[in-house]
Amino acid sequence: MTALPDTTRTTYDFVGIGLGPFNLGLACLTEPIDELNGVFLESKPHFEWHAGMFLDGAHLQTPFMSDLVTLADPTSPYSFLNYLKKKGRLYSFYIRENFYPLRVEYDDYCRWAAEQLSSIRFGTTVTEVTYDEGAGLYVVATAAGETYRARHLVLGTGTVPFVPEPCRGLDGGLFHNARYMHRKAELLEKKSVTIVGSGQSAAEIYYELLSEIDVHGYQLNWVTRSPRFFPLEYTKLTLEMTSPDYIDYFRALPEETRYRLEKQQKGLFKGINSELIDAIFDLLYQKNVVSGDRPVPTRLLTNSSLTTARYEDGGYTLGFRQDEQGKDFEIRTEGLVLATGYHYEPPAFLDPVRDRIRLDGHGRFDVARNYAIDVTGRGIFLQNAGVHTHSITSPDLGMGPYRNASIIREMLGNEYYPVEKSIAFQEFAV
Repeated sequence: MTALPDTTRTTYDFVGIGLGPFNLGLACLTEPIDELNGVFLESKPHFEWHAGMFLDGAHLQTPFMSDLVTLADPTSPYSFLNYLKKKGRLYSFYIRENFYPLRVEYDDYCRWAAEQLSSIRFGTTVTEVTYDEGAGLYVVATAAGETYRARHLVLGTGTVPFVPEPCRGLDGGLFHNARYMHRKAELLEKKSVTIVGSGQSAAEIYYELLSEIDVHGYQLNWVTRSPRFFPLEYTKLTLEMTSPDYIDYFRALPEETRYRLEKQQKGLFKGINSELIDAIFDLLYQKNVVSGDRPVPTRLLTNSSLTTARYEDGGYTLGFRQDEQGKDFEIRTEGLVLATGYHYEPPAFLDPVRDRIRLDGHGRFDVARNYAIDVTGRGIFLQNAGVHTHSITSPDLGMGPYRNASIIREMLGNEYYPVEKSIAFQEFAV
């Protein structure tokens, strides 16, 4: 990608807004393309990816080949393997014989890649996007008074922590698991801690706090509305659902069917690593053996939806509904961790161009097969946030390079990186 000129005089081919792994992958893949002139704007001062969940030993749930570039361009200098080589850890990783990078390692890899790119502007907050009808260009304004004009936009602002309605506005120091490592020290001083949620993050936090329960002596509760602690389904024929074939099938389904499947398929990408589930059971068994007649002060509760919450006298009173029994109950706790996932919020800076964006019958972005959401079908592209249109491929790290290769094809007008049409052995449609 050509060097970045003065923004006041330049028309860019595209502006990428937000810099998570997906837009960072796009930055890596467009770097060698002279025919594309783009810039990426990120409000944070540096790259950061889930730093609040860098627990010891925590790793990705996808293998190292799902890095920023490999599945689009295995020869790219921004691959995870090249990162390991440059860091002097390639042989160690080889001997380790584990395909799954540590979470902190993946973050460092992304920082390493970002440091080499000329197209990224950190510390740049986008405040407004407008459209110049005469020029046919999007105009991106920033908090610093800069203006970027471009033919295309690529939205990569990502998802934000979801806080259940009963907990919104409560005092007392509750926090989302996104802040866990930053708040862990104060959590360990509580007499009781409750984790609400059912995914990988909840399981990792529960396991770590259970490991230290003898040292700190707190009561530890883990409550989920799910009927059980679902493992992440990771069989190979299921993994074929992260494929162009399944996107074509899913995208062609009626809207209401897609929304129904969106709810049903959460266990395919939001479940718990089965090894971690087993490790939790083994740790519970071990601690109960050691404790003898004194039960370990911990509870695991399923089928329990959070209905009410109030903060008083230094603690929370949480109201739950046991859905299968139809019974209400309460838990009193000092510490509260919400491992309740993330959700997408359309950025406010898009308000001036809402008339150029397509919405579906549920008021969400109508994401086209080529990842465009605008009325022209190739002006504004969306990273992630498309589970309702592209199913589990949307948040999957391994499908990021595929999506970016597709977006590059749309912006460039030709296929710079080969885009796979079909990779699955199974047939999804009849």
